[in-house]
Amino acid sequence: MLTFLVWLVVLVWCWPIALLALVLYPVVWLLLLPFRLIGLTFDALFAGLAAMLMLPARLLGWRRQPG
Repeated sequence: MLTFLVWLVVLVWCWPIALLALVLYPVVWLLLLPFRLIGLTFDALFAGLAAMLMLPARLLGWRRQPG
């Protein structure tokens, strides 16, 4: 919502820049998509690694402290 409000302010002040941002936003999103997928993959990889490393402790009854 804040992004939309900022875009409206830019539209009022300088409409060519606002229209350029409106056109370029999907292009930038598509260019950044592979990096998001790589980040998601590494996040899943490290979560799986942590689960495998903690498996012996969980089998012995250890519980993670909240907080």
